[in-house]
Amino acid sequence: MRVFKFGGASVRNAEGIINLFDIVSEENDRLVVVISAFGKTTNALERILAGWRQGDPETRSLVREVTEYHISIAEQLFGAATPEMERVKSIFREFGGLLDRKEPGDYDHDYDMIVSNGELWSTMIVEAYLRTRGLRSEWADARKLLITDDRYRDAGILWESSQRAVRERFNFSSADLYVTQGFIGATEAGEATTLGREGSDYSAALFANMLDARDVVVWKDVPGIMNADPDWMPSAVTLPHISYLEAVEMTYSGARVIHPKTIKPLHNKGIPMRVRSFADREAEGTLISEGAPQGEMCPVFVRKSGQMLLSLIPKDLSFVMGDNLAGLFHLLAQTGLKVNLVQTGAVSINVCIDHEEHRVDEIIEELKKEYTVLYNDGVEMLTVRHSTPEAAALVTGSREVLLSQKTRNTVRLVVR
Repeated sequence: MRVFKFGGASVRNAEGIINLFDIVSEENDRLVVVISAFGKTTNALERILAGWRQGDPETRSLVREVTEYHISIAEQLFGAATPEMERVKSIFREFGGLLDRKEPGDYDHDYDMIVSNGELWSTMIVEAYLRTRGLRSEWADARKLLITDDRYRDAGILWESSQRAVRERFNFSSADLYVTQGFIGATEAGEATTLGREGSDYSAALFANMLDARDVVVWKDVPGIMNADPDWMPSAVTLPHISYLEAVEMTYSGARVIHPKTIKPLHNKGIPMRVRSFADREAEGTLISEGAPQGEMCPVFVRKSGQMLLSLIPKDLSFVMGDNLAGLFHLLAQTGLKVNLVQTGAVSINVCIDHEEHRVDEIIEELKKEYTVLYNDGVEMLTVRHSTPEAAALVTGSREVLLSQKTRNTVRLVVR
């Protein structure tokens, strides 16, 4: 069997869903199809979350926009007066009722409760469409399959219970194709969780590992994995075949084509992944596997924006090794902040982190108890894999370099 994953851009309208049908209907093997929320629905739900928590009266209009967007797609697929259409309308009535019933609580818990709905909506609509077109498909609720801890917004998988649930549900006794959600799971108590922003690729890799899939195909609105974001570097080229290690390095540095956690479950069982273009089905895309060609690679450029550079000096001027570093990393792990770069001196520590406002404020206040804290906000981290002096100069230009770090073949720069 195979796992296909479709990103939000691939299913942002009715034409995209019809194209999805064409792709899966041509496949002869059994399939698990993992689907993200439609288009920019996750962003819209994050705005709804913020408005709902603040009691903003404009939240209702945001909910209407999201509802109308999905209903418009569904009407194009099913028609205005069909049982499928009534089901779509009912799930949005249920969502409005959820906002009315609940009171805001812990931010991360509220995030998962609200934002997880995007994947539920998209998969219900897509699976219903595949069934009406004659495919032997079933909808599967990932909240009953990927059982997680209660670390909301970045949940960890409880492996044994998840694998048992996945294998029991995806037995292909009554279906040739299952449609399920990426990005979401649930605690043992049934509370919705998410696996990290853009985590649908990770879900696909987990299902592939647990089911011993032949491969994973990720269908994107790009021709494959490229050596740079083409919107940033128009000269970017597609990489035809890269290793698991190269993919991990790229995604950790901020390349957004696949989620950073995706590779490990695949590598553990030697399952290849291919990233292909949803718009150009004839193109081969990029293969990620163990047997990637050896030899020199062209430079790979990754830009990660929305960063903050923290500079910490212990108030007692103690050396930073040992207890200082251990305490710092323990604190960062507790708050769930993503650390992208660390550089130490005798009595100073520089850390580049993702700027998540409510978490950053919390950690800065805690750090001020023992450190003098300086920070630069709104910076970018630039990474050049397989770097050359010319490649590093190309990305920095005239920008101010706040921090640089170089290893054997990688340069990382924090710039503004």
